[in-house]
Amino acid sequence: MEGKGAQATLPIINKSKWENLTLSFPKSLPEQQRIVSILDECFAAIDKAKANAEQNLKNAKELFESYLQGVFENRDWETRTINQVSENLDSKRVPITKSKRKSGDVPYYGASGIVDYVAEHLFDEDLLCISEDGANLLARTYPIAFSISGKTWVNNHAHVLRFSNQITQKFVEIYINSIKIDDFVSGMAQPKLNQAMLNKIPVPFPTLQEQQAIVRQLDALRSETQKLEAVYQKKINDLEELKKSILQKAFAGELTAEKSRRDDMVVEGEMVSQ
Repeated sequence: MEGKGAQATLPIINKSKWENLTLSFPKSLPEQQRIVSILDECFAAIDKAKANAEQNLKNAKELFESYLQGVFENRDWETRTINQVSENLDSKRVPITKSKRKSGDVPYYGASGIVDYVAEHLFDEDLLCISEDGANLLARTYPIAFSISGKTWVNNHAHVLRFSNQITQKFVEIYINSIKIDDFVSGMAQPKLNQAMLNKIPVPFPTLQEQQAIVRQLDALRSETQKLEAVYQKKINDLEELKKSILQKAFAGELTAEKSRRDDMVVEGEMVSQ
C-alpha cells in the first residue's frame, strides 16, 4: 500500500490508484466462507492463548508490586525527609539545547532517563535522579527515580541527589518509585515537582543493615519477575506473528489447501478403520 502512495510527508493513495488496486480472492462464495471459518477458528484459539499470556504477564507485575507495597507498610521505622538523607546538586545542572550539544559518549539525562550523548560531563559519581517535571510524575508509566553513575550530564528536568552510600541511594530509589507523590506535584497540564516539595517527601528510614536486606530481597524478586515477564511477552509476540503467518497463508491460497489435505487424511483414516 505504501509503495502505491504518492511520495510526500503524508503518503496518499488517490482515487484512481485506489480503484485500480487488484485483489486476489476465491470466486466461490463457499470457498470464501470456508476460509473465514478456518480463520475464525484459528484466531479464537490464538486470542484465548494471548489473553492467558497477558493475564500471566499482569499477574507477574502485580506480584512484585504487591510485595513492594508490603515492604513499606506497618513498619516501626524512623521517618526522614529527602533533604535529610541526601544532598541536592540541582545547582550544578546545565541544560544544553540540542543544536548546541557536542556529540560524544557521555549520557545526557533528562526527566525520564537518557535523551542524548554528549562529549563532556558535569558529574562523575553515583547519584540518584528524580523527575522534576512531565506527565509521568502523575501517570507513573515508568520510574521517576533512577540511579546514574560515572561520567554524566543532567539537564534541568531531573533533580540530582547525592547520598552517603549506595545502599541508602538504592533504598530511596525503590521507595520513591513505589509511592504516589501527587500531593507534592503542582500543575496538571504541566506537572512539576519543584525542589522545595521534593525536600518535603517523607521517607521511612530503617537501619543500614535493614535497608541492605530489603534492597537485596527486592532485587532478587525483581530479577525473577523480569524473567517471567520476558517469557509471557515473548508468547504474546509469537502469537501475534502466528496470526500474521496464518493471514498470509490464507490469502496465498495455502490455508484451505492444507485444510483439505488434513481433511483427506482424516477421511482416509476413517475408511481404513472401517
